[in-house]
Amino acid sequence: MQPYFFPYLGYYDLINRTDRWIVFDVVKYAPKSWMNRNRILHPAEGWQYINVPVDKHAGEGDIKDVKILDAGAAHDKIRGQIEHYRKGRAPYFTAVAKLVDDCFAGLHSDLLRDLNVRSLVVVCDYLGITFNHSNLSEMSLILPEIKHPGQWALEIASALGADAYLNPPGGRDIFLPHEWEERGIQLGFTDMVSFRYPTGHYQFVEHLSIIDVLMWNSPEAVKSYLDSRLDS
Repeated sequence: MQPYFFPYLGYYDLINRTDRWIVFDVVKYAPKSWMNRNRILHPAEGWQYINVPVDKHAGEGDIKDVKILDAGAAHDKIRGQIEHYRKGRAPYFTAVAKLVDDCFAGLHSDLLRDLNVRSLVVVCDYLGITFNHSNLSEMSLILPEIKHPGQWALEIASALGADAYLNPPGGRDIFLPHEWEERGIQLGFTDMVSFRYPTGHYQFVEHLSIIDVLMWNSPEAVKSYLDSRLDS
């Protein structure tokens, strides 16, 4: 999977179901994607973006090479944007604000990929989810020529000796099931996550960043929900 920035709950649902996670960082970076931004509640109504500004030439390179312009400034702006949750009496504001702080404080490079992986690590640790991850660009796997988008996952899974591969529901169209059958690898897809919760005086908005989910729900409640989906 491409590394997203504090992604929505469905991303963690996928992590919770997997034994190994490959950070897919060897293809072109897509500007204005979930890799450098996500959504939280707006203090007035609806939602707003939080984002991490990146080098203006980022769209010309691979995900693994995209650099953050100013991580400190990005952190400060996001901390300011989530402050309204405290004023709105989100019960887990203090814990979630610390997650955001820990994400940036634990960053030891200027790479967006590393920040995004760090955001996954701190949230998984908070939720008690095992996150066994590797960056594809650092794995020295020998892969054949890739002829279509769905072949990436197939060749990586095959090279790692996997017997099953799981993908989010939105990516079905890029896969050719017969290719997986020929390799003896089970191809599966998760169902869309639907997790509703009270949000104080705000109107609930679905599929926001995990930041919003954790503002209003205990880590135990979120993990319990994710575990309840393991057999679905």
